[in-house]
Amino acid sequence: MHSHEHGHSHDHGHSHGPSDGASQGGRLRIALAITLLVLVAELVGGFMANSLTLLADAGHMLTDVAALGLTLFVTWFSRRPETPKRTYGYLRLEILAAFLNGGALLVISALIIWQAVVRMRQPEPVAGGLMLVIALVGLASNIVSARTLHPASESSLNLRGAYLHILGDLLGSIGTVLAAIIIRTTGWHMADPIASIIVSVLILRSAWSLVRESVDVMLESTPSHISLGAVRAQLEAIPGIEAVHDLHVWTVTSNVIAMSTHAIVREPERHQHVLEHILDAMRLFGIQHVTVQIEQQEMYERELHLHA
Repeated sequence: MHSHEHGHSHDHGHSHGPSDGASQGGRLRIALAITLLVLVAELVGGFMANSLTLLADAGHMLTDVAALGLTLFVTWFSRRPETPKRTYGYLRLEILAAFLNGGALLVISALIIWQAVVRMRQPEPVAGGLMLVIALVGLASNIVSARTLHPASESSLNLRGAYLHILGDLLGSIGTVLAAIIIRTTGWHMADPIASIIVSVLILRSAWSLVRESVDVMLESTPSHISLGAVRAQLEAIPGIEAVHDLHVWTVTSNVIAMSTHAIVREPERHQHVLEHILDAMRLFGIQHVTVQIEQQEMYERELHLHA
C-alpha cells in the first residue's frame, strides 16, 4: 500500500481585489486620456514642423493608446471569477498583454530607427520652434502619466508594460526637447533623427526585458529571484522528509508563485506536521500556492517519467 496526501495552500497573497483593481483602472484611465490628447498634438505638430522625432514620439503614443486600452481591459477582465474550466480564472491574460505590449514596442522602435537612418542620409529642414513647443507639452503630459502609473507598475507585468510605454514616451519627449533646442540654437537638423535613434534604442532595451519576462512566465520557468536548489535544500532539511523529487516552481501571474513536489515521508504520523512545515518554509521564498504529494516509499516504477 502507498499513502498519498496532498497539501494545498491557496493563500495567494496577490492583490486582485475590487478596490485594488478600481485604483489601477482609475490610474490607467487618467493616463489613457492624457496620452490621447498628446498623440493628437504631436501628430499634428510633427507634420507641421516636419519633425521625425515628433512623429516617432507620436508613433509611440499610438502604441501607448492601444497598450493602455488593452491593459485597462485586461485589468478589468482578469478579475472575473474562477470557473471549473479555468481554475485560475483569467489571471494570465495580463501576461499575454505584457507580451503584446513589449512586442509592439520592439516593432515600433525598429521602424523608427530605420526611418531615422533614411532621414540621416537625406536631411530635411525642421521647424525647431514649433517642435520645441509641442515637445514641452508632451514632456509635461508624460511626466504626469508616468507619476500616475508608477505606484502600480511594480505589482503587475501587465501594468509594467503600460508604464514602460509611458516611460518610453517620457524619454522620447526629453530627446525631442533636446533636439529642438539644438536645431533652434545651431540649425543642425541632424539632431532630429539622431535623437529618435537614441530614444528608440533605450526603449528597445526595456521592451526586450518585458518580452523575455513574459515568455518566461508563459513557459512556467523558475522565477529569476528564486533558486530551485535552495528550495530543494529547504524542503529536504525538514524533519521527516527523506527526499523530494518532481520539484517545480513557477509564476502563475504577477505576484502569484506556485510550487509542487513529491516528498518521501515514511512515517504516517509525520505527514500533517511535514505539510505544515513545508507551507511555512515556502513562505520564506514568497511562494503562496503549494501542492505536495506525500509518499511513504519510492514509486520509481509508477513515476519513471518523473525520475528520468
